[in-house]
Amino acid sequence: MAKIGGIDVGDFPLLLAPMEDVSDPPFRALCKEQGADVVFTEFISSEGLIRDAVKSRMKLDIYEKERPVGIQIFGADLDAMLQSVAIVEASNPDIIDINFGCPVKKVVCKGAGAGILKDIDKMVMLTEAMVKHTNLPITVKTRLGWDENSIKIKEVAERLQDVGCKAISIHGRTRVQMYKGDANWAPIAEVKNNPRMHIPIFGNGDVDTPEKALEMRDRYGLDGAMIGRASIGYPWFFKEVKHYFATGEHLPPPTMQERVEAARRHLQMAIGWKGEALGVFETRRHYTNYFKGIPHFKEYRMKMVTSDDAASVFAAFDEVLENFEDFVFV
Repeated sequence: MAKIGGIDVGDFPLLLAPMEDVSDPPFRALCKEQGADVVFTEFISSEGLIRDAVKSRMKLDIYEKERPVGIQIFGADLDAMLQSVAIVEASNPDIIDINFGCPVKKVVCKGAGAGILKDIDKMVMLTEAMVKHTNLPITVKTRLGWDENSIKIKEVAERLQDVGCKAISIHGRTRVQMYKGDANWAPIAEVKNNPRMHIPIFGNGDVDTPEKALEMRDRYGLDGAMIGRASIGYPWFFKEVKHYFATGEHLPPPTMQERVEAARRHLQMAIGWKGEALGVFETRRHYTNYFKGIPHFKEYRMKMVTSDDAASVFAAFDEVLENFEDFVFV
């Protein structure tokens, strides 16, 4: 049984990764329904929080049905990070997660996200200060290192644990790799199998089939899997992994009716949370996966991703159901 601080998260929990413009409350709700054990918010700028930026504040919205839920923040300035803790605590999350892994240039160039992998002492200092500043469990999401010549994740994990970090999620790539090539889970296993480590170590990167999740558990011995891109537009992935763990068999893919219903609910919740314009725009990235594998589908997909009003998107969903109701996914 894995524990994050005092929170039981189950045997080999499946965690929804924090993803910008993806892991918002509507999508987290769908993933939770389909078996995600722990969910995280989109990553939130500490500077944005203390400056009361609307977009940053909006990302703090969490709901009881999501628990346990973590709010993830990023930044490189100690004062801003500590000030943001009080703001985050007001939303009453179960966990505060620090992003030391985002590889995007606009984050890295400020020394935040994966940028801090060039300054491990600062990474440890910020984590320790955060731990001392709150009673909530502090966790960290990071990468193997800045590049292949600076992979010191075993030492880094020990140091983070020693200053009070309660769990670490490690993406099996360096910052230089971005999302290219294959994730390397072997160094994550070295962290987990280090006899000095006693906090949960979660693996992240390329978990896109139930078999890979099983390999992460049984071959690499990790405490859980953090799921990112495989869940976009496909919240059923969590349920499919758990079914495979329990039976060794694959669940049949969701039917057309289930996909249309999920897409419809997703858009409805998004509009309810952030208004029609933003709700329609930010849900677009999910539609390719909701309806992946359907031949001659371009016409309908274009309607979904180019329409600016909700009524047109809902009408496109209806057309899909009418024209492809009997389509069988494999």
